[in-house]
Amino acid sequence: MRCFFILLLFFSMFINASEQSHCFGTTEKGRLENGWQLPSSGSNFSAYSLVGTALGRNYVHSSVYKTILDAYASLKVSAPEKRYVYGETGWDTGGRFRPHKTHQNGLSVDFFVPVIDRNGKSVPLPTGIFNKLGYNIEFTNEGEFEEYAIDFDALAEHLLALKQAAEHHKIKIWRVIFDNELQKKLFATDKGRSLKEQMKFSTKKPWVRHDEHYHVDFWVSCNE
Repeated sequence: MRCFFILLLFFSMFINASEQSHCFGTTEKGRLENGWQLPSSGSNFSAYSLVGTALGRNYVHSSVYKTILDAYASLKVSAPEKRYVYGETGWDTGGRFRPHKTHQNGLSVDFFVPVIDRNGKSVPLPTGIFNKLGYNIEFTNEGEFEEYAIDFDALAEHLLALKQAAEHHKIKIWRVIFDNELQKKLFATDKGRSLKEQMKFSTKKPWVRHDEHYHVDFWVSCNE
């Protein structure tokens, strides 16, 4: 059984390395060809759920895949003590991705907020079945939840790293959806002050609050 999973991982890596993705339509009505599955973990990041990854809920467009991993690699150098968690992305072929309204063509990614514990240590946000894999966590307007506090500096660093990596791969960040009150805390940090000029943040009230995670839509030239 162990050999089977090793072979499966190798096969997945081979497919990822050989076929570029093609996106169609929009994030709200689209599909994806040759989606790439994000790794479940790295030295400074992890997926929100091993069950979610086993079910194939973490596929993205190949250019988005490269952008995400390059950003984490950059943060490993610039902020080696920080820990990050990514959330749901989409199916390998895109299409309807319940319960999300978007995530249909490989260009939408949820990232859970980086947090620090009471000792000021960067730790992964705890996600599990008792909080709907993290999506049921509710932060206050000050960015606090139980013994955790949002690390707004680390969040700003991540968005800046994503922007730089996206430009390297000739794609863009189209928009960021994050709770409006928490945006104020983000923009008040040293590294967050320039974010409003560098990328678009949604100002409309989303259908879910987006306090425990920030949703990033990338722009890639897609077929109709």
